[in-house]
Amino acid sequence: MTYFLVFVGGGLGSLLRYILSLLTAKVYDGAYPLATFISNLLSCLVLVIIVELFLKSGVDNKIVKAGLIIGFCGGFSTFSTFSFETIALIKNGNHVVAVGNVIISVVVCLSLIYKLTK
Repeated sequence: MTYFLVFVGGGLGSLLRYILSLLTAKVYDGAYPLATFISNLLSCLVLVIIVELFLKSGVDNKIVKAGLIIGFCGGFSTFSTFSFETIALIKNGNHVVAVGNVIISVVVCLSLIYKLTK
């Protein structure tokens, strides 16, 4: 059952990430990988909400952990795409945007989790 929950959660997270990238592409055409940033930011937010609501309440819910944290958040966030897009920016000569991408993504996502966890 755990494998199934990870599978379904990951599929839903990946699907949402894909839809987010399509929607972002309709309104943004810049060099900064905005869709990936938004996806990672929202995934961190969802993770914090899940941890605060379920796991810190003392409820050991394997369904929540497998389906939402490992599956959904794992499928919705995207470190590999973040890494690939950052290297592509460097290879295309967008060094400032690449460095900005790393700094903004890491600082914002870590700060969000730090600030929202108690």
